[in-house]
Amino acid sequence: MTDYVHASPSLRAWYRFKSNKRGYYSLWIFGILFVLSLFAEVISNDEPLIVYFDSEYYFPVFKDYPETTFGGDFETVADYQDEYVRTILTENDNWMIESINPYSYSTINYISELPNPAAPSSQNVLGTDDRGRDVLARLIYGFRLSVLFAFALTAIGISIGIIAGAIQGYFGGRTDLLFQRFIEVWSSMPELYLLIIFASIFQPSITLLLILLSLFGWMGLSDYVRAEFLKGRNLDYIKAARALGLPNRSIMFSHLLPNSMTPVITFLPFRISGSILALTSLDFLGLGVPPSTPSLGELLSQGKENIEAWWLSLSTFIVLVGTLMLLIFIGEALREALDTRKG
Repeated sequence: MTDYVHASPSLRAWYRFKSNKRGYYSLWIFGILFVLSLFAEVISNDEPLIVYFDSEYYFPVFKDYPETTFGGDFETVADYQDEYVRTILTENDNWMIESINPYSYSTINYISELPNPAAPSSQNVLGTDDRGRDVLARLIYGFRLSVLFAFALTAIGISIGIIAGAIQGYFGGRTDLLFQRFIEVWSSMPELYLLIIFASIFQPSITLLLILLSLFGWMGLSDYVRAEFLKGRNLDYIKAARALGLPNRSIMFSHLLPNSMTPVITFLPFRISGSILALTSLDFLGLGVPPSTPSLGELLSQGKENIEAWWLSLSTFIVLVGTLMLLIFIGEALREALDTRKG
């Protein structure tokens, strides 16, 4: 308690955040899952991590080796799922260390005797999709793609929203009026129709999707930043900064912005969860990433097309809802931690 009383405002906010156990543990769980997903190529890959063959070490996960390197017949890249290659690499004193899940997101299980989509089995823990690809691998890679996309979209949206809101709130008057009218017109644009039009003109890609969603994802935040700047621009310390002759840019981003970040930080987890949901929804509709890209929305779409394959919808639903719940719990804890009324 003594440490809390004498702590700085930011440290007090951290103590309040830690006191919210649900949000604190959700942050840890989400952080661990995200870090693990960054090593997806190590956790889930159809290429061995290490191969020991003829007294030499090989690292197929980092470098492609032709089949002839291991005594095979072809100059093509070795297929480590092939029974002949696996026999060569495990006979005599040879050995190899495989990933925990020996499938990548694009690996097709040709040796399965079950029709695709195949139900969960000892070979594929969460089954396969309609093309015979491992569902667990596509969930791992799809989760990573969704979170990284959400981080990028959130960062771009926050940057644009802060700049737009700061200009409106600080200068006010005609500048604020023109910005508000522009936002009203821009927000009335049919975002989904524009996505459909651009998807029919250009080749679908993550970059295109990021640009299009960024054009509309900043307006909500700019209103909160504008309100904070309107409230703070007439405070005494801002008037003193103007009297000292500080330039407007310095006053806006060195003095006003640090005291206006509460709504930005508070809404951060909710914006990330919204970005994940937006990408999943667009992928479900076929307007998102290219078909070969691992995606949660694409798995949900396959589950809709294959109602009898319950493992497709159920596993994706658990991953998606679990991720969104963790982010919501983190957001609630942040909101309480940044509430200055709690001391």
